[in-house]
Amino acid sequence: MPHYFSLGNIPHKRHTQFRKPDGNLYAEELVSTHGFSSVYSLIYHCHPPTMIKAVGESYSVVPKIAFQKSLRHESFEGFDIKPADDFLESRVPVLVNNDLHISLAAPRKSLTGYFYKNADADEVIFVHEGTGTLKTIYGSIEFGYGDYLVIPRGTIYQVQLNTADNRLLIVESFSAIETPKRYRNQYGQFEEHSPFCERDVRVPANLETHDEKGDFKVMIKKEGMMYPYVYATHPFDAIGWDGNHYAWAFSIHDFEPLTGRVHLPPPIHQTFEAHNFVICSFVPRLYDYHPDAIPVPYNHSNVDSDEVLYYVDGDFMSRKSVTRGMITLHPGGIPHGPHPGTVEKGIGQKETKELAVMIDTFRPLCVTEEGVKIMSKDYYKSWLE
Repeated sequence: MPHYFSLGNIPHKRHTQFRKPDGNLYAEELVSTHGFSSVYSLIYHCHPPTMIKAVGESYSVVPKIAFQKSLRHESFEGFDIKPADDFLESRVPVLVNNDLHISLAAPRKSLTGYFYKNADADEVIFVHEGTGTLKTIYGSIEFGYGDYLVIPRGTIYQVQLNTADNRLLIVESFSAIETPKRYRNQYGQFEEHSPFCERDVRVPANLETHDEKGDFKVMIKKEGMMYPYVYATHPFDAIGWDGNHYAWAFSIHDFEPLTGRVHLPPPIHQTFEAHNFVICSFVPRLYDYHPDAIPVPYNHSNVDSDEVLYYVDGDFMSRKSVTRGMITLHPGGIPHGPHPGTVEKGIGQKETKELAVMIDTFRPLCVTEEGVKIMSKDYYKSWLE
């Protein structure tokens, strides 16, 4: 969870008069979640953020489910998702349930002709390929390979891309994305045993105040519908803000792995938590150092959770024929484990170079129609010797 931060100019006391050089008042806005009982920020606008010129015809963006119930291991070739020019149209949901949507995207062009707000979900955008800048009312964040961009719900944003070759893994969470509670003390500070700390979190910078009137299109997603809005003022018109509700970034390359004499379970890789799922980061690390250690993970039955792995780079020690951008789904209720030959191959190895993102959900995932299009055949048979 982000810590208190402030950028730009704000009054000495909240909810008090704060005037422009011409004597008019700035417009104060409280952006909060869970009513007034969770994290929030106070934003000071040049104009009231309520000036709506038009609302267009809404349309559905609910993912189309191919099958809701399946008890079979599956894999998906993520890089088979075709690139698209438009940033929103490039987003393709692959695995979904009522807690989260897991999507892939390969946008060619920046999100600059309009603005976007997800009023339903916090977003975690993992940058697999590409560089650019995330722009919000809170300021901008430069991003590149391996970055997690955490965008809290209700945040209006744009994305400036530097190239046409981009690959993104996107998790939409219908509950708050937070850092694991066991990493934080009672005051919210990261503990010494945490695999990352405040120094690794990148907050917005370069606040740009756009004191502009005109026609500004904002696409707003709410309850599976997309609503085209036209506002009379620029969404990024803040002169200043403070609080704990803002976009932030963290690089997977700054995650410090935990190791032991024998193999440690997946929770050591946890990076984020939300209601009914977690996100973990597998990064290069030294192998287990007991003289008889078996570094490759043991067979396990994740009875209560579906396990999703997104392969980023490197040689994943327990799998064969892994490709960049591949997704594997191991549903709860049946065991899975290392592929044949990988256990013996891993004995005596000193380190692994793998890089992957894991998402464990505590309710079953559904495969979308778009997911079926990139599904590999007979992956469930890949454990046969």
